[in-house]
Amino acid sequence: MAPVKVQKICCIGAGYVGGPTCAVIALKCPHIQVTIVDLNQARIDAWNSADFKLPIYEPGLEEVVRKARGRNLFFSTDVDKGIREADLIFVSVNTPTKKAGVGAGSSADLTYVESATRRIAAVATSSKIVVEKSTVPCRTAESMRTILEANSKPGTRFDILSNPEFLAEGTAINDLFAPDRVLIGSLQTQEGKDACASLAEVYANWVPRERILTVGLWSSELTKLAANAMLAQRISSINALSALCEATGANVDEVAHAIGYDSRIGPKFLRASVGFGGSCFQKDILNLVYLSESLHLPQVAAYWRQVVEMNEYQKSRFSKTVVDTLFNTITGKHIAVLGFAFKADTGDTRESAAISLIRDFVTERAYVTIYDPKVEEAQIWLDLSEALPSIPLETIKKHVTLAPSALDACKQKEAIVIATEWKEFKEIDWQTVYSRMSKPAFVFDGRLILDVEKLKQIGFTVKVIGRGDRL
Repeated sequence: MAPVKVQKICCIGAGYVGGPTCAVIALKCPHIQVTIVDLNQARIDAWNSADFKLPIYEPGLEEVVRKARGRNLFFSTDVDKGIREADLIFVSVNTPTKKAGVGAGSSADLTYVESATRRIAAVATSSKIVVEKSTVPCRTAESMRTILEANSKPGTRFDILSNPEFLAEGTAINDLFAPDRVLIGSLQTQEGKDACASLAEVYANWVPRERILTVGLWSSELTKLAANAMLAQRISSINALSALCEATGANVDEVAHAIGYDSRIGPKFLRASVGFGGSCFQKDILNLVYLSESLHLPQVAAYWRQVVEMNEYQKSRFSKTVVDTLFNTITGKHIAVLGFAFKADTGDTRESAAISLIRDFVTERAYVTIYDPKVEEAQIWLDLSEALPSIPLETIKKHVTLAPSALDACKQKEAIVIATEWKEFKEIDWQTVYSRMSKPAFVFDGRLILDVEKLKQIGFTVKVIGRGDRL
């Protein structure tokens, strides 16, 4: 059977992965109708909003949606219609870490993946290519195939592909326009290879053929977990070295710069910080840990778990530095936290280091003022409620306030903590900030973005991750 020519695509899930990915596919493939479906009416309304107030912030995304929406890009809550009409279906739903039951705290919760798969089987009246886009444990495609085949109607067949995303939030649109690689995994049967060729043909509209990699299904699933684990490992490695730098008087920036000159290592992901966040790194490593434990590989599981433990250590170490520097107590003291997103150029707060820091500060009974240019207020309160489950939100709000600008956040504070590397924090009028602060005035740079010497000349006491005080 020849590969199917894809004319209609349906994406189940209008979140951080499905939305940008399929919007770019629509932009680059004007001959293909792309419908993104989601049961969340408010989210779909935001994607369809007349003023393009999209539900997620990503540089360049609005321009893509403006060009394609209404032409060949559509957003809908009619999941069944989307499934019925499509030749190819992306399953791009949330796969959070399980909070209860077997594997709680490390394995992926596949409830939404299974629900989407069952819906496809129930609704589809013709053959479909089903593409696993969510980050999933190895061999999830096998479970999906079992469900689809057990529930399929006569004359319909389903071919399963794995097509993991390798997007970095903040640069997702550029990553989609010019990906390092597009990975497609399929069963190594003729039908599997034909389905793989159909999806490859879609990407070939703008991605060079040599960057479209086709592999086995299980290799594709494992590659996604492995790629994120390797990147997170680099961050935890340089963060471990940052603790050594502080203890010895070395400068982690200088160490990382010198290491990065080695062509075998390279300079990327060697930026020390208060810790990594986001929806992928921790979740995917814990997934790898659970997979290793399930396959009776305890040493492998312990190795990868240490990457996450080092990340947690870095966050707690930084908040302890704040307490120690402020004369061993922050009770009743006023601290500005600049940044709440897990990194710059996104409004995503999942696993953000800022949440851990603020939780620690509130637990120590400090007063915290937060400013972030993109994160919605409701999201901040939701995250802090989850981080401090034993404290009522009304009580949290007595200790935490939100500011409309960085200058407002810093006014009459004893200390400022840089938690996210937003560009605007480099350009703050630090002289004005200093004049409005209690003295001595402290700045804690958890992202290595500030001009330390300039701040010291103004009068600040500055503490920087990975930089020791010894000469």
